Amino acid sequence: MTYLNELAKTINTRAHDKGWWDEAHRNDGEKVALMHSELSEVLEELRSGHDRCETYFNNGKPEGVPVELADCIIRILNYCGEHDIDIDKAVSQKLEYNLTRSFKHGNKRF
Repeated sequence: MTYLNELAKTINTRAHDKGWWDEAHRNDGEKVALMHSELSEVLEELRSGHDRCETYFNNGKPEGVPVELADCIIRILNYCGEHDIDIDKAVSQKLEYNLTRSFKHGNKRF
């Protein structure tokens, strides 16, 4: 599988073109916090009563749960592209490992 790595490179190139990597002072912790902030925006969409599959537009800008999830994925892949993280390999390894886990490993509710 190479799709995620290719997408990460495309996203990272676009981020560079738009100046998002010009701020050298931003550290890894800040970048992870920005990934997390997109998930918080998903939560706010749900708390506001929007359906999890709803995309709506605000002055031409797409909004909603799917859009915020996409933003999180974009931030993650941008980070992977910047740091040459082989995310395809990591996802494949994790999926393979998860096959060895027991049903609801740990018996937690969620």
